[in-house]
Amino acid sequence: MRDLFFIAFLGLFGLLGLRRPFLLVAVYAYIDIVSPQRLSYFLLNSIPISAIAFAAMVGAWLAVDDKEDCRFSVRQGLMLLLLAWCGYTTMTADFPVEAMTKWNWVWKAIIAGVFLPLVLRTRLRIEALAVFMILCASTIIINGGLKTALSGGGYGVLNLMVDNNSGLYEGSIISCVAISLIPLILWLTHHGTIFPPDWKVKGFAYCLCLACMLMPIGTEARTGLVCLVILMGMMLLRSKRKFVYGPLLAVAALCAVPFLPASFTQRMQTIENHQGDESASTRVAVWMWTLDYLKTHPGGGGFDNYLQNSFTYFAQSTVTDSGGTRVERRLVTDRGRAYHSAYFELLGEQGYFGFLLWLLIHGTCFIRTEMIRRIYRNTTAPDETWIAPLAIALQQGHVVYMIGSLFVGIAYQPFVFMLLSLQIGLDTYLTRRRKAVARAGLAAALAARHGVPA
Repeated sequence: MRDLFFIAFLGLFGLLGLRRPFLLVAVYAYIDIVSPQRLSYFLLNSIPISAIAFAAMVGAWLAVDDKEDCRFSVRQGLMLLLLAWCGYTTMTADFPVEAMTKWNWVWKAIIAGVFLPLVLRTRLRIEALAVFMILCASTIIINGGLKTALSGGGYGVLNLMVDNNSGLYEGSIISCVAISLIPLILWLTHHGTIFPPDWKVKGFAYCLCLACMLMPIGTEARTGLVCLVILMGMMLLRSKRKFVYGPLLAVAALCAVPFLPASFTQRMQTIENHQGDESASTRVAVWMWTLDYLKTHPGGGGFDNYLQNSFTYFAQSTVTDSGGTRVERRLVTDRGRAYHSAYFELLGEQGYFGFLLWLLIHGTCFIRTEMIRRIYRNTTAPDETWIAPLAIALQQGHVVYMIGSLFVGIAYQPFVFMLLSLQIGLDTYLTRRRKAVARAGLAAALAARHGVPA
């Protein structure tokens, strides 16, 4: 029955896309974020629905969409260069079979990041993609938030609809994504036009923000807690009443501590001392191995080259028993451990060149979005007051991702490239708009000079 529901839902959206091709972008976003094929028992698992949705989205744009005012930015060029480099490292990978498996979805995520800004030609389309990203992610976040509120969750215990915890269904990843979405959700409560921000929309948005904040608690992901603290700090700095809200947030945090699960507080204590937690200690050991690997392989080893790592390290923990409290150290040998960091994921798999490209993409997106914020921060035009707040929301979400990706291997997640596409699409849309206004002003000035009515 579940399979039939998913097929009917996707089929309905596909039919609507025949009249409104941009809806096929929404179908692609839904499939790559929610992964309904993983929630299906059989039917969707046997169909490459992600590839079909991607092909339909691109095909509809090529066939019927208006391409007159499309712009191609430097950032999209950098993405294509990163894609080409990833293709090269895949062909020369240390583990060709495993590398090809990862390449099969990474290339599509990067190409989507290049393609989406071409269709984000209007404010409505930019907002529509943001809304669909939020609603798609909310299917996982609301589920996790409710289970956390009712049961408290737990590390590796919170079931987010599927048993396989890869993609956005992994605790640390969904915690990072959920926190990064909060600024965008709040922007929609003030400037949304698809769902006008009445009390019902605002009520849903605020409850969704609460569910987002519950994700680090339910998953007991230290990454999520770090992301939440960073976001609160950025929002506080932007607030005009920081000296009022700051103490209130501190009091609220202290009041919430007694209600947190004991396992959550115990796990968060390992942030201060990574040697007290084997998972954190392993990450540091993998990172050191990666730096050593780059000394002889500066071009990287291709996707999933971490499978060859092997290392021994000391892990220490505090033990309390009848003999008192003492620190125990034990020797741990591990191998084939994942990077658990987007930064080291890029370094190990794509080498210094791929890592530099990746940083350039994110750095230029952040800088261009900051330029947008500065251009429109003091505008009073009714049709422009939404721009600076959206730039800030995208910036804050981007910073949360960059901080969270320090501890999670999410360098190629489709969601991340959608977030970058929103920033590029907003930039290219506003550039076209400013040029159109300048041309209109120039035409009016020339007409006035020659005495021709405008």
